[in-house]
Amino acid sequence: MKAILPFLGAAALLALAACGASTGLSPAKGDTLPVAPYGATATPTPTQLLTPGSQARPQRSDELLTQSQERRSDAFDLPPAH
Repeated sequence: MKAILPFLGAAALLALAACGASTGLSPAKGDTLPVAPYGATATPTPTQLLTPGSQARPQRSDELLTQSQERRSDAFDLPPAH
């Protein structure tokens, strides 16, 4: 039984490796790409559909704090009640 276990593991890894696609994405036969969004002039390509927009992946802001300021007093900043 122990001799079969490495072969089963190798077979599972081989099966998982065979699942990957080696060609570009395209719609299945008989299917079409989704219709163009409202207000768009053309239907987006698969690459455009898979590329996240700037709101989905915002850029990092490296702006440093250049000027420190004291906070204003806050009447609602109360200690926790017991």
